[in-house]
Amino acid sequence: MRVTLRTAAIGMLGGALLVSCGLTSGSPMVDDVKPGTIGKGLPLKGADLTVTSKEFTEQLILGAIMGIAFEAAGADVLDRTGIQGSIGAREAIKNGDADGMYEYTGTAWITYQGNSEPIDDPQQQWQAVRDADLKNGITWLAPSTLNNTYALAMNQKNRAKYKTKTLSDVADLAESDPKAVTLCVESEFASREDGLPGMQKAYGMSIPNSNITKMDTGIIYTQAAKGTCTYGEVFTTDGRIKAMNLTPMEDDKHFFPNYNAAPEINSKALKEHPEIAEVLAPITKKLNNTVARDLNSKVDVDGQDPHEVAKDWLIEEGFVKE
Repeated sequence: MRVTLRTAAIGMLGGALLVSCGLTSGSPMVDDVKPGTIGKGLPLKGADLTVTSKEFTEQLILGAIMGIAFEAAGADVLDRTGIQGSIGAREAIKNGDADGMYEYTGTAWITYQGNSEPIDDPQQQWQAVRDADLKNGITWLAPSTLNNTYALAMNQKNRAKYKTKTLSDVADLAESDPKAVTLCVESEFASREDGLPGMQKAYGMSIPNSNITKMDTGIIYTQAAKGTCTYGEVFTTDGRIKAMNLTPMEDDKHFFPNYNAAPEINSKALKEHPEIAEVLAPITKKLNNTVARDLNSKVDVDGQDPHEVAKDWLIEEGFVKE
């Protein structure tokens, strides 16, 4: 996932500390939940499972979703979500300090497995990640369509004016009306090959530097909403897209890497409790970008607690009952 690539140095430090010290924090999940459409017959009764996640909003929500689902299926669950950086959470799964988390296929492929070229097809990307990680004692379960990657987004006024729907449309607009395409982007995105330079090359865009303004992430959403720039660099599952009524452009040439969320499970834990897969499968299938934006917005915009947001969603969907 894109946050991983930005915080690799922090993640390495966090990972080193966790590997040397082991996970020592965490508290039991004590949600009063029962099986709904998942967990019938309490297939995980008697299991002691630990869930983990990275520290940003979406990860906290996904970690809580996994943990609450395990609770409803009868497991005793230890909550070790919120690890700073990606490497630490990854190592916790790898060495058995934690049993499961939702991770992103692109993060594993590029950051953990050391590949430089992403695979265009999301299912093939997941399969490649899964195959490579089996030797690391990690099993990836089926992925969701939730894909937290880069996008360009615009407000509704500019959408009505320019009528662009895809990045190919943006490239055409940049050629026919160069002044119309102004961008607000982060400094890193402006220089990365999997960011603006690569995107321009892939789509045949030629946007002059005078039309590109570099700024912090949070400001980009605000400025795109105001229309200060025609297009702002966003992340496809960010809750501010919904809150600020922005429309992302479709990456119709599939340039940006796939960062599909999927359960990453310690293989020994899965062998001991194979029911984990059946508990998580319908939940993962339900996760998509629209769901993620809605849930993330409840936390980042409305100020709700990630754990409660996760629990409410599971109840609303009928996966669990109170």
